[in-house]
Amino acid sequence: MNPSVRSSRRQFLGLSAALAAGCFVTSRPAFSASRSANEKLNIAVIGPGGRGHENLMGVSSENIVAIVDADFRRAAKAFELFPNARKFSDYRKLFDTPDFFDAVVVSTPDHTHAAPTSIAMKQGKHVYTEKPLTHSLFEARSLQETAAAAKVATQMGTQIHAGENYRRVVEIIRSGAIGPVTEVHVWVGKGWGGGELPQEFPPVPEGLDWNSWVGPAPFREFHPTYVPANWRRWWDFGNGTLGDMGCHYMDLPFWALGLKHPTKITAEGPALNLQTAPIGMTAEYEFPAVGSQPACKLKWYDGTMTPKEVRGRKVPGSGVLFVGSEGEMFADYGSYKLYPEEKFADFKPPAPTIPRSIGHHQEWIRACKTGEPTTCSFDYSGPLTETVLLGCLAYRMQKPIAWDAVNLKCPGTPEADAIINRPYREGWTL
Repeated sequence: MNPSVRSSRRQFLGLSAALAAGCFVTSRPAFSASRSANEKLNIAVIGPGGRGHENLMGVSSENIVAIVDADFRRAAKAFELFPNARKFSDYRKLFDTPDFFDAVVVSTPDHTHAAPTSIAMKQGKHVYTEKPLTHSLFEARSLQETAAAAKVATQMGTQIHAGENYRRVVEIIRSGAIGPVTEVHVWVGKGWGGGELPQEFPPVPEGLDWNSWVGPAPFREFHPTYVPANWRRWWDFGNGTLGDMGCHYMDLPFWALGLKHPTKITAEGPALNLQTAPIGMTAEYEFPAVGSQPACKLKWYDGTMTPKEVRGRKVPGSGVLFVGSEGEMFADYGSYKLYPEEKFADFKPPAPTIPRSIGHHQEWIRACKTGEPTTCSFDYSGPLTETVLLGCLAYRMQKPIAWDAVNLKCPGTPEADAIINRPYREGWTL
């Protein structure tokens, strides 16, 4: 066995033991329920540009006391809106003086989600982290364990989870309206993939701390192909379309069916590129029966492999189709429909049982102040993220993989270990 793989395994076992003993949390939570729920949180925002701007505004009812971004050009609007916030380009510097903030929002590229999230929780800070929760499977599991030990409020940024339509779909599926569900199709007509390594390297633009942007990933020279958004194509930084959108659309069947860990994953797509994700792929997951939920297969499609029809029915560019013994249900962010239409013409949905959300960001803020649970805590979003990443792993292995969720291993596929637990660049740590 490769020495780095043995080290990774020891690291995982050591982490689990240390967390179980409670010795990874180095300070008490900065904001406790004993303080007034009307008292504002002091929040540090890491990555306020692009998608992160919505997260910044989502928590702007509180005190924004620090703004961290490796690219000050992207953070310029945030600096303007919150001129009194402390400014950092390297998130590690933020955590050198942790006493002035209570909670952290992480909206960086995927490869830098886990480290600041982990450090924050170990310092007793509440954390809101964008989807997918992490870039690697080991990171996802370690954040779940750290959150459980730290007992802080956590939320993954799957904002559509707070929408009314998702709640009604979950209630209908759970009511048994279409019978037990054994098959789900999930597709997104979007394509983050393709590209080749650049051969020329222009100067790093002023205002961009490139070393901090690369963070724990293997270092490479700056090129504009990576920023601000195309990093999603590159395996070192993102996980293609599945990594980008899987947590949003697979969230619905995960929630409705109570899914957790698949046991077998098969993926298909174009020839493997060692640098970039495919422009289109499919991934099929097999989930075991749990309680009243029978064994279930979930198939994902994206990019150039997005279907025009599913089970003989024309479908829009993105959506979810549940297949039950008594019917089928299509759903997307804002609508749902039951099939066969004639059978469900007079269908009346069950009385709502899932309360209306106060807002995805507000749920987390309330949890920070009161200790109430959030709907996308790391206990829920960790397994969801792991499942998304397993589809990418199966594609990169170019063969079906089995999954041992207890030990974070693909039995019979030792070469997967280097992706399950990627090495960190020296100077950066989880």
